[in-house]
Amino acid sequence: MELTSDACYQALQTHDRRFDGVFFVGVATTGIYCRPVCPARTPLRRNCRFFDNAAAAEKAGFRPCLRCRPELAPGRATVDAGRRLAERIAGHIEDGALSNGDTAALAAAVGIGARHLRRVIQDAYGVAPVELAQTHRLLLAKRLLTDTDLPVTEVAFASGFRSLRRFNALFRERYRLNPTELRRQRGTDRPETLTCELRYLPPFDWPFLTRFLAGRASCGTEAVVDGQYRRTVRREGRIGWLTVDPVPDRPALRVTLSTSLAPVTLPVLTRVRRLFDLHADPDRIVAHLGAIADASPGLRVPGAFDGFEMAVRAILGQQVSVRAASTLSGRFARAFGEEIVTPYPELTHLFPTPETVAGLCVDDIARLGIFASRATTLLALARAVTGGVVTLEPTPDIEPTVRRLRTLPGIGEWTAEYIALRALCWPDAFPHGDLGIQRALGETKKERLLERADAWRPFRSYAVLHLWKSLEENETK
Repeated sequence: MELTSDACYQALQTHDRRFDGVFFVGVATTGIYCRPVCPARTPLRRNCRFFDNAAAAEKAGFRPCLRCRPELAPGRATVDAGRRLAERIAGHIEDGALSNGDTAALAAAVGIGARHLRRVIQDAYGVAPVELAQTHRLLLAKRLLTDTDLPVTEVAFASGFRSLRRFNALFRERYRLNPTELRRQRGTDRPETLTCELRYLPPFDWPFLTRFLAGRASCGTEAVVDGQYRRTVRREGRIGWLTVDPVPDRPALRVTLSTSLAPVTLPVLTRVRRLFDLHADPDRIVAHLGAIADASPGLRVPGAFDGFEMAVRAILGQQVSVRAASTLSGRFARAFGEEIVTPYPELTHLFPTPETVAGLCVDDIARLGIFASRATTLLALARAVTGGVVTLEPTPDIEPTVRRLRTLPGIGEWTAEYIALRALCWPDAFPHGDLGIQRALGETKKERLLERADAWRPFRSYAVLHLWKSLEENETK
């Protein structure tokens, strides 16, 4: 995952937050070093030096920037591996990290001090972490009060409040009415679902992304029907389903959730954002990739709603066709996943959890027509996840995760890089052993492939999708 100086400069030009903490830039004309997200004017390329860490920059004689404050950047050590500065911490908060604990508990979970965490959030959002969490909770509570029949007490606790009294007081303070009054003001019709919109920067190649997901869906848990994405969901003890459609008249996706998922709306939406790569800035990415991206400027990198599910699908896809892998994945889901009732006949099961899979034996999996060697790999992965050895969530420190994956039996370079591309949402993954990439580039030698891909850093994941799409289009001509 080593970045070249040119790749670092491209990330600096785009202020790409995914590289915050991955490198620092020293500016020769000022003697100052900054983070790649610094709001200051981007220096000329010839005046930049790039460093892996702040200590190296200071050793070279640079002093820290007072605007972007390098001391707030997420580090690359293992202790920092679960977070990405303010937006990563905010993601934890959206997922309810402050619902059952205080700021100190959240800080400990991400490996930093509570004071440091408060400073990071205040600097980025202008509010304290607790206030940010309260806003998320109140907005969710308002929706639950309006769109569901959950009792007020259940709404309070489902929104993350630990005290009904505190919920009522804060609701009155922010909205100038109490929860019961809001509920009385709503209409009599109650929706059977919850609908939210997630915005993105256009363009967005929805047809290709849904074709990609449809071809790799696990039968019973995920499907694309008439251009609509559908899947079953398990999150924090809640089960249900969701659908995703593009909004016709504006750059947004419409996400519809079963009301059973109402208490976990925010963490579910976080995973939808990852799956559809809604953080991407297409114009900047295409400008960097050049000719390879000109034909499809709206291409996104498909992420993963559930990292473990996606990793299982990747393992089952080793050395078999895409269709065969999806068939095996569907068998796996139906054999070991929990049945669920949905309005959609193609959604019948929840994908099995790592804990369920870890409790199986090789024969349990092999009887589905899966090679014993693949079964061994699946068990090793499940046990690594349940044991905390491997975390299949986005992280700024990719290298340790990829290394740990490659220590598992049956996981080589291709599988580890593919998991990094999708489950870990890493924008610079490059599974050079992929036959599709080799065919699209007309090259099989590793050294030559990597050399050609250097020009696409730090967005090689997007280049991979453009190569796959070009291959698909050539084969259909």
